[in-house]
Amino acid sequence: MDYQQLIQLDMENDHGIGTLLDLHGQIIEQDYGYWIKIEAWQVDASDDIPHGIRYCLTLHEPYGKRILGFDNAHAVKPPKKFKYAGQRIPYDHKHRHISDKGVPYEFHNAHQLISEFFREVDRILKELRQS
Repeated sequence: MDYQQLIQLDMENDHGIGTLLDLHGQIIEQDYGYWIKIEAWQVDASDDIPHGIRYCLTLHEPYGKRILGFDNAHAVKPPKKFKYAGQRIPYDHKHRHISDKGVPYEFHNAHQLISEFFREVDRILKELRQS
């Protein structure tokens, strides 16, 4: 069984995909004018998007700037000392702040993606409330 077949088998058993796809187009208001936007749709699986889901989960500040994002819209260049250095990796990545060009993100399944995104949102909003 090759890598693509393993990913496809894993995605068939990923019950979070339905939830992620159902969230497509949702804008969720948060405290203090911050908001979340979720986009997710199925695409043909490829080397860049082996799980066949194109997604973009973002947290925005009140004036619209993205301050956190998990997406797979483009490739990112991993740091030279990163564990993927010199390898072709899938497009999955996250932006940790406004000017972050992205760091690779290991997509395991849709449930994990949603959970990790909202955990990061909670952490950021908590830090903002404390400052």
